[in-house]
Amino acid sequence: MDELPIGRRVAYWRGRRRMSQQVFADRLGKSKSWVDKIERGVRRLDKFSVLYEIADILQLDVQLLLGKDPERRTDTLNCIDQFEVEEIRAALETYDSVSAYFSTAPCPPPLADTGKAVTHAWLTYQYGRYGMLTRALPKLLRDAQAADAAYGNGDQARDAAHLLGQVYQIASSVLRKLGECELAWLAADRSIAVAQRAHDHLLAGVATTRVCNALVAMGRARPALELNVNIANQLAPGGDNATDPERLSVYGMLLLQGAMAAARIGDASTVDDLLGEAEEAARVLVTDQNHYWTSFGPTNVQLHRAAAAVELGDGGRAIEVHQRILPAQFDALLPERRAHHLLDLARGYAQIGDVANAGEMLLRGDRLAPSEIRCRPIAHVVMSDVLRRTRGAPPSLIAELAEHMGVGV
Repeated sequence: MDELPIGRRVAYWRGRRRMSQQVFADRLGKSKSWVDKIERGVRRLDKFSVLYEIADILQLDVQLLLGKDPERRTDTLNCIDQFEVEEIRAALETYDSVSAYFSTAPCPPPLADTGKAVTHAWLTYQYGRYGMLTRALPKLLRDAQAADAAYGNGDQARDAAHLLGQVYQIASSVLRKLGECELAWLAADRSIAVAQRAHDHLLAGVATTRVCNALVAMGRARPALELNVNIANQLAPGGDNATDPERLSVYGMLLLQGAMAAARIGDASTVDDLLGEAEEAARVLVTDQNHYWTSFGPTNVQLHRAAAAVELGDGGRAIEVHQRILPAQFDALLPERRAHHLLDLARGYAQIGDVANAGEMLLRGDRLAPSEIRCRPIAHVVMSDVLRRTRGAPPSLIAELAEHMGVGV
């Protein structure tokens, strides 16, 4: 990448963001022909003001466009820069298990230590601290890969594979949040393969939801829907399958993610069917639980019902669903779930033209889990919409948040 002309680097990152030349040109206020000439090197890109505007639209450090190492951000708690993502990419490109086949693998940390680190990483994710997580992930990936490579068979091999499968899932989840869809898909796909070696059908089931989430983000919602439903049917409680809370949770999450995929393609009937089945599974659980780090339960089903309504373009319906959720039940959920829901509500309010409440939801989400609002591309789109449609100067708190996000009108 460093050796490519700047126009080629623009084209590369535009493609990574799954943005057409026309959409990119519209956001930049230029013609499609102008973008095409820049990317082909026919026209020079030598104005720093335009470079910074392009970097803002593509959500990356301007240094990457210039072929230099990205500068580290100072807001290390809430923000992720491209440096962190490239470190994760490098860790995902390590194939220690293959190397171990030909030579002696490096001595990994004790499995107990890796297990504690994995638990901490899950909690870091579920509390919405993505900056902290992305800095920890490269080492955790390498440690878990080394452990998986070091143990050939037996219980320790299964335990190591189980831990590595979880780390891949964590990486996939946070990368998808950041808009790195291809890397998210790679990590999730690896998780399924490792879960099979761990002989854990439920871990493989959860890994399936990560694969499908990445597919949806890449515009492949229909195969995501089919895969979620297929695996959900195989894991459905009853018959030869147990009805324990762990299985119910994984089964329920597959149904919820299937509903989200169906919403993306506008299949409202299938959305209702899958959410209804998930609600039945949640009713058996009685309360929201966190088996296999799913956060599955009755309240989470309602959050997905609201999210699906937003995907279907029915913001009013999403707000109605939210208003029926008891505050105590909502407050009992982990911060990532609540902040994610508030972002969905912001989108819903924007859909019905209520930009004041859309902005308020962004502020509430930011107070709860700043990274969920400041780091996610979809949140930047909503904030840009709020700023554009606000009459006069935006409220000071909204303007301050927009500045922290690097979003302009």
